[in-house]
Amino acid sequence: MNLLIIRLLIFAVLFYAGLKLLGMYRQWQRDRLTQERQDQQQDGGHMVRCRWCEVHLPENEALRDEGQWFCSSAHRDRFLQEQKQAPRDNDTDT
Repeated sequence: MNLLIIRLLIFAVLFYAGLKLLGMYRQWQRDRLTQERQDQQQDGGHMVRCRWCEVHLPENEALRDEGQWFCSSAHRDRFLQEQKQAPRDNDTDT
């Protein structure tokens, strides 16, 4: 009977230690993911190139329109205006 109680106590201590280790591992994972997200936000994410002037800038600072990246609204407007005029120029050449 005395041996059974000792085994139960050892099992309980091992079970408690296992739960603590599991909790520490999960906390470590959460901290690591949080740090990676913060690093990515500080870095600005992926770099993209302005379609008009070809300057590279972080994706979170760029404007996107019709699948193209732009560094400013002025460059976006110029590019779209040029795209609208290009088919007309081709029609007048023929």
